[in-house]
Amino acid sequence: MAKIRDIDLGDFPLLLAPMEDVSDPPFRALCKENGADLMYTEFISSEGLIRDAVKSVQKLDIFEYERPIGIQIFGYDIESMKRATEITEQTNPDIIDINYGCPVKKVANKGAGAGILQDIPKMVKMTEEIVKSTKLPVTVKTRLGWDEDSKYIVEVAERLQDVGIEAISIHGRTRKQMYKGEADWSLISDVRNNPRMKIPVFGNGDITTPEKAVEYKNKYGVDGLMIGRASIGYPWIFNEIKHFQRTGEHLAKPSVIDRVSAASRHLEMSVKWKGETLGVAEMKRHYTNYFKGISHFKEYRMKLVTSFDLQEIKDTLMYIKENSEIFSFAK
Repeated sequence: MAKIRDIDLGDFPLLLAPMEDVSDPPFRALCKENGADLMYTEFISSEGLIRDAVKSVQKLDIFEYERPIGIQIFGYDIESMKRATEITEQTNPDIIDINYGCPVKKVANKGAGAGILQDIPKMVKMTEEIVKSTKLPVTVKTRLGWDEDSKYIVEVAERLQDVGIEAISIHGRTRKQMYKGEADWSLISDVRNNPRMKIPVFGNGDITTPEKAVEYKNKYGVDGLMIGRASIGYPWIFNEIKHFQRTGEHLAKPSVIDRVSAASRHLEMSVKWKGETLGVAEMKRHYTNYFKGISHFKEYRMKLVTSFDLQEIKDTLMYIKENSEIFSFAK
């Protein structure tokens, strides 16, 4: 049973990873409906929160039906992170999560995200100060290390636990790897199997199918899985994993009509939440996955990913729905 303080996440929880411009309220709504046990917001800049930047503040929006929900923050300055924690706490999430994993240059090169993996004492100190500045449980998302020569995650995880974090999610790559190569879960397993670790350890990286989820659960002994890229445009992944774990059988794949229905709702919520321009633009990364593996679909996919006209996109989705029988899944 995985618990974060008094939040019961069940036997083997599936977490939605915090992904920039992906893990927003519209997408989270679909993931929650489809079996996600714990979700995190997109990461939020501590400096942006303190400056009251519109985009950062908007990311604090959370809804009752999403619970349990964690808000994730990132930054390089300890005082700013403490202040951001206080601002975040006022919006009443269930968890505050610290991002020590983002590999993107503009974040890491400032010493935030995965950048802090070059300064472990500061990472520990920042974590300790954040834990002290909130009554909420604090969790951490991080990577194995900065590069091949600094994969200190076993020691780091223990030190973070000692200053008060209540769960850790580990992406099985270094910052230098970005998202390339294969995730190394052996070190995640070493963290979980460290007899001094008492908090839940969640594994992240390369979980793309129900088979892989069950294999990694059994092989590496983690307390749960965090799903990131495999969920983009495919919120069904959570229930598919749960069903396979329970029965050893696959759930029926969503039909073309199911996919249109989900994509249409997602688009509608996205436009409502972000406004038409941004709502339409940020949906584009999802369409390819919503309609992945469908034969003779290229023309319609191109329309969906290139058009910025809301009505045209709605018309394309409606056409696909009304003519669903002409599409089939590639074998």
